[in-house]
Amino acid sequence: MDAATDRLRQLAISASGFIFDPRSGVTFTVNETGKTIIEGIRDGSGLDAIVSALDDGFACDRADLRRDTLEYVRQLRDQSLLPADFQLI
Repeated sequence: MDAATDRLRQLAISASGFIFDPRSGVTFTVNETGKTIIEGIRDGSGLDAIVSALDDGFACDRADLRRDTLEYVRQLRDQSLLPADFQLI
């Protein structure tokens, strides 16, 4: 397992976006966008691949998708689901 994404790989994610973190016992939900980003990071996809996956499913400008994806990664870092130094490239 990649140490940077180890925490994300431990999450149990349902098809509906319900997430359970077995490490902390916390549960939360994400929308389809969040689920796509988390699963992309877990699978080792880079920023361009995640943006392409989002572009296939959502009608939005690619620049906006890129910016929003990077913001979501920042939020995952803030929640300690990704290391503070994790960068999606």
